[in-house]
Amino acid sequence: ENIMSRIRPFDYSQKNAVLVPVAALGVGGMLLYWLRSGHKIKTIDMGDGWWGTGERPPKGKEDTSIRPFKIETSDNEIEDLHQRLDRFRFTPHVEGAAFHYGFNSSYLRKVVDYWRNQFDWRKQVEVLNKYPHFHTTIEGIDIHFIHVKPSYVPHGQAVRPLLMVHGWPGSFYEFYKIIPLLTEPAKHGLNEGDVVFEVICPSIPGYGFSEASHQKGFDSIATARIFHKLMNRLGFKEYYLQGGDWGSRITTNMAQMLPQSVKGLHLNLVFIPTRGLGKMIRTVLGAYVPWLVGFSREDAQRFYPFMQKNVYDVLRESGYLHIQATKPDTAGCGLNDSPVGLAAYIMEKFSTWTDKSFLHRDDGGLESKYSLDELLTNVMIYWVTSSIVSSMRYYKENFSKDPTLSVHDRVGVYVPTGIAAFPQEIVHVPRVWAKSVYKNIVTYTYMPRGGHFAAFEEPKLLAQDIMQFVRKVEQL
Repeated sequence: ENIMSRIRPFDYSQKNAVLVPVAALGVGGMLLYWLRSGHKIKTIDMGDGWWGTGERPPKGKEDTSIRPFKIETSDNEIEDLHQRLDRFRFTPHVEGAAFHYGFNSSYLRKVVDYWRNQFDWRKQVEVLNKYPHFHTTIEGIDIHFIHVKPSYVPHGQAVRPLLMVHGWPGSFYEFYKIIPLLTEPAKHGLNEGDVVFEVICPSIPGYGFSEASHQKGFDSIATARIFHKLMNRLGFKEYYLQGGDWGSRITTNMAQMLPQSVKGLHLNLVFIPTRGLGKMIRTVLGAYVPWLVGFSREDAQRFYPFMQKNVYDVLRESGYLHIQATKPDTAGCGLNDSPVGLAAYIMEKFSTWTDKSFLHRDDGGLESKYSLDELLTNVMIYWVTSSIVSSMRYYKENFSKDPTLSVHDRVGVYVPTGIAAFPQEIVHVPRVWAKSVYKNIVTYTYMPRGGHFAAFEEPKLLAQDIMQFVRKVEQL
């Protein structure tokens, strides 16, 4: 018995010596798995789609060619436009209206007169064709894009591909001023010779020269997937992205969908939901102690008074959004039939979205930042392609699925991100709020001036910020 009592503890100690490490390994393994799964980067499923007419061709039978494209016009097209402009019915405005009621009708009369008698669409078509245009068919619809490469690249210089995406009511033409600054910076006095781009600017399907979807449901996720396919078709495995307005939403979705393909994401507008008790409390505290909630002095100046800047101003500027998110075809059919109505509807956004104070001016301040040739060229892209209705439907397709545009905010953006915050943007999003979605903000710049149409209005400022951002990403 004495011997057995000595042996038994020895057996138990042997078992403990084996079981304890095994148990520890098991618990440790489970903990490691939990930690890794908790930190695993979530992505948006890429999926697939078909937006053409009829049935999808069998796999391998789809046309993947990239075809040169040239914008053209005709005597009939110009004559039809002139006849419609000649039938413009003037509506007098109330005294002192300025742009408070929308587009001032007296100034509109001036715009129509210029459009009819001085604007040269043939000349502007030549301007549009100065960059190479292409079409390629993806998921059943023809995608239009311009692809601009540097004319000269020094030996050993890396050229970085950059996809730039417009929004509504803009077009690929918004980027015509910034493209030469990005592709040939030294020639334009930017002294940024170590950062050179080749720029790809597609038209969102349903906008301009990109074919509209023939099926319901075409949203920013479908657009993001198509643009990834476009870049892949052009032979790019990694690339930078840049966007504002819908372009911001699309490029953000691209970063959430295939982060391994996106070297960096640069935005001049971010969509961040402001609802929730936490944000409400921070908003109230920020008005008195901004530093306590992570707001800088500049944030406070741009964010407050809160009700004026984030409620009243937004409500005043977003009536179009409700129409387009619910019944786009009703208003759209009138705009598609009347060039004057189309111009007023589109150009009014280039007034107050460029500078809120332009609301008080009889001419909407439009010629302070742009020329009438530039503004009317953008309008003509919608007119000659009859794309205003399909561009407006984009709101319906996106807001029907995601009324607050926040469904994908649960999928963080982990690629390096740069944000250019322009002071006249419709809403200001402080960096501390942007970090709730964009987890890796490399640069956040308070731009000294400018509004919603950054590339169109302040191309040099935006180009410099993109270059600064890319340089930092390349050094990571």
